[in-house]
Amino acid sequence: MYRVKVKINVEQFYTDTIMEILNLEGAEDTPKIILDKKNGIFEISGRSLPEDSAEFYRPVLEWIGSYAKEANGSTEFVFKLEYFNTASSKLILDVLSALEDIQGMKIMWYYHEDDEDMEEAGQEFSELVEIPFEFKTY
Repeated sequence: MYRVKVKINVEQFYTDTIMEILNLEGAEDTPKIILDKKNGIFEISGRSLPEDSAEFYRPVLEWIGSYAKEANGSTEFVFKLEYFNTASSKLILDVLSALEDIQGMKIMWYYHEDDEDMEEAGQEFSELVEIPFEFKTY
């Protein structure tokens, strides 16, 4: 019988695991979320009306917390939301606040060209955090 000792750096293993792609498929009441460090894709899109916003956004906030420790040199985080409820707006602000400390961060806020409410929401968020915002229509 042979015994093999294996030494695992648990903290590095956890960080590497978290840095896997976070891909949450969107549904009628939840946004599609793709967070992919390797390919530089960071996007939240669709409608955000989850039953429990805090629970829905928890893995997103955890992923961003890990990403912040070893972020890419520059990051463009895309928001392309069609609609979000009041509970989601608090969590979107939490996401933006988590992104605030990441060097080279830029927010791309997309809104439909005739959706003044979503444009205004982006403007309001941009005033609440210290991150450059770029506004684009689609």
